[in-house]
Amino acid sequence: MGEGRWRRAGSAVVRVAVVWAVSTLTMLALAGLLPDFRLQSDDGDSATRTAVTAASGAGAFGLLTGLVWPVVVRALLLVPALVLGLLVFFLNGSLLLIALWIVPDGRGTANPETAVVVAAVMSAVASATSTALAVRDDNAYRRRLYRLAHRRRRGGAARERPDPPGTVFLQLDGVGYEVLRRAAESGAMPTVAGWLGATHRLTPWRTDWSSQTGASQLGILHGSNHDVPAFRWYEKDTRRIMVSNRPASAGELQRRAIELTGDGGLLTVDGASRGNLFSGGADQLALVLSMAARRGRANRSRAGYFAYFSDPANAVRTAISFVAEVGREIGQSARAGLRGDTPRVGRGGLYPFIRAFATVVERDVVVAAVMGDMLAGRRAVYADLVAYDEVAHHSGPHSRDAFAVLERLDRSIALIAKVAEHAPRAYRIVLLSDHGQSPGETFEGAYGLTLKDLVRAGCGLPVPRRAERSRSGAEARDAARDALRTALHRQPAGDGEERPATGSDPIVLASGNLALISFPDVPYRMSQEEIRRRHPALLPTLAGHPGIGFLLVRSEAYGSVVLGADGTEVPVDALKDDDGPLAGFGPGAADAVRRTDSFPHVADIMVNSMHDPSTGVVHAFEEQIGSHGGLGGEQSQAFLLSPFELSPPVPPGVELTGAEQVHRVLRRWLREGEGPQIPVGPVQVSRPDGETEEEIPVDGGVVPDKNG
Repeated sequence: MGEGRWRRAGSAVVRVAVVWAVSTLTMLALAGLLPDFRLQSDDGDSATRTAVTAASGAGAFGLLTGLVWPVVVRALLLVPALVLGLLVFFLNGSLLLIALWIVPDGRGTANPETAVVVAAVMSAVASATSTALAVRDDNAYRRRLYRLAHRRRRGGAARERPDPPGTVFLQLDGVGYEVLRRAAESGAMPTVAGWLGATHRLTPWRTDWSSQTGASQLGILHGSNHDVPAFRWYEKDTRRIMVSNRPASAGELQRRAIELTGDGGLLTVDGASRGNLFSGGADQLALVLSMAARRGRANRSRAGYFAYFSDPANAVRTAISFVAEVGREIGQSARAGLRGDTPRVGRGGLYPFIRAFATVVERDVVVAAVMGDMLAGRRAVYADLVAYDEVAHHSGPHSRDAFAVLERLDRSIALIAKVAEHAPRAYRIVLLSDHGQSPGETFEGAYGLTLKDLVRAGCGLPVPRRAERSRSGAEARDAARDALRTALHRQPAGDGEERPATGSDPIVLASGNLALISFPDVPYRMSQEEIRRRHPALLPTLAGHPGIGFLLVRSEAYGSVVLGADGTEVPVDALKDDDGPLAGFGPGAADAVRRTDSFPHVADIMVNSMHDPSTGVVHAFEEQIGSHGGLGGEQSQAFLLSPFELSPPVPPGVELTGAEQVHRVLRRWLREGEGPQIPVGPVQVSRPDGETEEEIPVDGGVVPDKNG
């Protein structure tokens, strides 16, 4: 025992000495290359004296970065994340200037600009050297990754391999089933390609009507996404707009799900949630949006940054990658413009920085946190990597830009798989997505006006001139005037017929190619008949527009109906996937619409864009050429890539449908291999609408008799 401790101490001393020596040589080389960086007095020094000065400066810089840097980064957690990335260079350079000031006789000097460069190079070289030395030493490698992630289990002893295996769920945000297959076949994702058919099985799963992260991840992590009709929607009872990626809204959605299910979530037992919208009940959190609005150190939205940026080499490397990614986006956008790529959306302003944050900072922080969780031996980890989704929105889901992001994500997956070999327990790595993306020109790009403009024109309300001049806008305005004139003169005043009323302006909210229209002055869900009395031309204008696939409205006569082109009107109970207004929107579309129709906060008018089954094209109501949020195309088909050692998600011939069913599959996997086993049987599961359904059976499977 004592001999091993002395051996480890000796190895640590050797590593420190080697890193110090390499840093000293790096400083000497930079002093020779950079004119504004000097390690000698004005009169000149001997080679020995210069070497001593370099060694002193390198040692002082190493001590400062080890002692001062974590304190500085913790203080800077109050700074917005984008600003923090830009401050990394300045802070590192400042530490180098202080280190040179400490050197005796003032022999070390550098201009501030040069100090930034020298500090960045020295941090990168020191990090590379330390990593190289640790590669052959499993214990050192493990300790280094612990330090990078700053996630040691408090007071816990190291656990051994015989413990039940843990599970890491990596969500590749927005990566559809077909995109993953193409990326693997094309060589863009060699790690995934090596898993397919060899160690893992690939299973598609169909999303709900609201095919977006808020609905999918809430269902996956908390077992219920009831009453989440879209990414954003208006609630008449509270008179507020809910937006899934706002901290207050995310926190409220999580609270509602927990109240409905009576369960904390998928990760309540020794779990970690990283980079997600929701916590899943985990006690280990980093970059979890639903907890961002809460007070307390453990729940701060940026608390996870300290785990990563407390290492100055990490900070420098990520900052350099951040700047490179901004440049990459600017270059790719310029090339797309020169080539005349279509469809295309604006990619200027802050977008290059937002993209760099999603593809570099968020990825690096989340991956480091996951590595720390694995080395701490946590039972379940769920992490979201959003890089592909962000780029695909603006470059297209099948673009070279998006597939280049998948290549980098594949390297992150490979790194996590490598770290699993050093973890104190075996790990099963599951890849999954929350939805896909469908390509297509925006609604505005295709028709010259936004959906909001079309709605206002159909209501006879003022619209911008550009929309008024478009063909769709002019037709809608003419139809509204004709309908209003007809309604006003249909019956003489005083006969009891309700006159058309303007009321308040409608609220139009877009969620990809799904849009929700609400009339805020009416405290309940308006009926088709009421809408027609108030705005006679609105529903015909929307249903008949070539860019719109179908509408969902409540009917006083039939309960609810789906409206399509040419006056098609089908009661919700009679909907079919292969006939009527939903034909071409894929299997399960009718069930998805029926389920959403039962939500308390479904909008007065639900609008789904057109979908061309031959091309997969949809029209987003937002500025996105790769979109998701509604029905149509690849956005509705997500994937689940699971190890063969886990039971099949569903029996052969059964389709995995909805985020809530995915939750039950993941929960079953967490139970497998732990505790006493009992045969799987059909379990009645209560649904929010009062109906029941059987839990997905697994042929020949077993699960333990305790909740996971």
